Amino acid sequence: MWKVKTCIFLLCCLEFLLPTGSCRKLCQAARNSKKKESSRPGEVCTGVCVAGSLCSKLCPPGTEGSMGFVCRKQRWHKVNETCRTLNVHSIFEEKSTVYFQDMNVNKSPGKSETIAHRVLQECPVDLSCVTGKIVQSPQLPGNIEVIVQLLHNISTELTTEVDEPKMKSYSAMANHILNSSSISNWTFIPERNSSSVLLHSVNSFAKKLQIRKNPINIQDSFIHMMGSMIPADSEGMNFTFSMPVDETSRPVMGSVLSSGEELKMVPSTSQIICIAFPTLGAILEASLLENVIVNGFVFSVFLPEKLKRISLHFEKIHKSEERKTYCVGWDELENRWNRKACRMVEVSSQHAVCQCWPNKLFTSFSILMSRHTLASPVLTYITYTGLGISICSLIICLSIESLVWCQVTKTEISYLRHLCIANVAATLLMADVLFILASFLSGPETHYNACVAVTFFIHFFYLSVFFWMLAKALLILYGVLIVFHTLPKSVLVASLFSVGYVCPLVIAVITVGVTEPARGYLRADACWLNWDMTKALLAFVVPALSIVVINLVVITVVISKARRVSSGSSMFEEVRAIMRISRNIAVLTPLLGLTWGFGIAILIDDSSLAFHIIFSLLNAFQGFFILVFVTILDPKIREALKGRVNSAKWISRISEVTPPEMAVPGGKSQ
Repeated sequence: MWKVKTCIFLLCCLEFLLPTGSCRKLCQAARNSKKKESSRPGEVCTGVCVAGSLCSKLCPPGTEGSMGFVCRKQRWHKVNETCRTLNVHSIFEEKSTVYFQDMNVNKSPGKSETIAHRVLQECPVDLSCVTGKIVQSPQLPGNIEVIVQLLHNISTELTTEVDEPKMKSYSAMANHILNSSSISNWTFIPERNSSSVLLHSVNSFAKKLQIRKNPINIQDSFIHMMGSMIPADSEGMNFTFSMPVDETSRPVMGSVLSSGEELKMVPSTSQIICIAFPTLGAILEASLLENVIVNGFVFSVFLPEKLKRISLHFEKIHKSEERKTYCVGWDELENRWNRKACRMVEVSSQHAVCQCWPNKLFTSFSILMSRHTLASPVLTYITYTGLGISICSLIICLSIESLVWCQVTKTEISYLRHLCIANVAATLLMADVLFILASFLSGPETHYNACVAVTFFIHFFYLSVFFWMLAKALLILYGVLIVFHTLPKSVLVASLFSVGYVCPLVIAVITVGVTEPARGYLRADACWLNWDMTKALLAFVVPALSIVVINLVVITVVISKARRVSSGSSMFEEVRAIMRISRNIAVLTPLLGLTWGFGIAILIDDSSLAFHIIFSLLNAFQGFFILVFVTILDPKIREALKGRVNSAKWISRISEVTPPEMAVPGGKSQ
């Protein structure tokens, strides 16, 4: 604003040096500029920012559309924008004779009033009547959306073959919105599928390209197309691409190869067309909000029908051995990357080689880099050592329970208590064993069905651990608020088993039933519940942490009521038994809750090695903690074990002092 005022001051000061009419015109122009400046909408909303509130602003002068904002953390954040300079009047070259009545870039393909239809009428040879204005337009979100829709309509409405001039113009328009400087603007386009529409449109248009004799090589900065007829005596074909992913980086390499043996099965009149996109992967990632990183070119490959597979060589954009790499194909029906279309042949920190199977569903391929670093050797050592100790501890725990079962389950409440302890140990043992089994599977890529089965049972058994903890809490709550003997023992046992096994089974079945049909049940890199796409992991985390909260509330209530019971009352012994259960829950509930609380922390901050180490320690040694705090430190169990040991010693001494002649076969004395 101060610049405008200074300009007005200087111009008016020149009134003595310039003719009066000239000075008046310059001052009027400055005032008009000031007026425009003051009426320009702000970059963000100026209203009161309340969390979750929305705001809309008009685009700056000279553009059409609006900008949408949302309030987060007491600041306005732009979430969408439709600002554009392109419209039905400005998109054509001035020399064009097109009439603009009733034309709309967004009307459905096939109708006479679409711009695409006019383009094909006005410049059917090379689409040049719109190319110039499009490549000169600013890469605003609204302009990008207009160009995407235009390219889509052109590829849909064109029913004839595509030649090289048309392909060059089409490629130039696509290249303009694939520029690396426009990637951030894709995130503000209201239609999130615009990037996948662009990919589908370019592929659809390229499929109609007919190569006559000479190979085709159409290269722009951010899209490169190569095509050739297949020679009759071909020993193999190699299309090599080299392009930078932005204007400052060095070129990245990539190639598409087909062996001579496979080409011999194809008629000599066939053609192969390949397109390389260095920036489209980042655009797909940004606009679709995919939680993946595309780490190489996106290749679109069009092969003869009899040629079923192709070899793709990628140079990685981000050179790393710490993050896992996947070969993927773009699923045109679901608009997402899918690992079924390719398999990894070779991978290093610099390159990846994939073998892919193009078909009607998959024509575009790339490599993805996991956002998660590969497991640290320290974490792996902690996990497997801890799980080994946990499994041994749980086996010892169950063995001790079986040895002293008769001695410690003489009362009904003791029986129910040890029933819960035994089932907690058994379910955790099964979960740990299955966890180790899952680690030996190489992941969903090669053992998908086995991975689904193992993940289902891991989910079920880990949930069962928590639901048996809930069953213990409900048991003591029932004992405090009511009287244990009002219900038969069989009913209580059936109720405990329903809570401990039926509830987690229902949750596990619903989770796999809802997420598996869309392949959203598993993580991409491990046999465990998905988080990035379907948030299936919430089907474990929410019940588990809810039970932790419920149990802590229950033991608080029990402890407060138990203090009111005097030592001489008839309820004293039962209250003591209830307090022993409460101590178990008071130890195990925070332990289990803390363990999976750190699991949530890992989801929020996956880069923290400290969270990973704490989670691995707590998770791996759960069985050991159960053995120590629930079994060994229980005075009743220690007393029963001591009795068993003394009994064994007494029997051993009796056998030592009994003369051999007093014993006969069958154990009967004479």
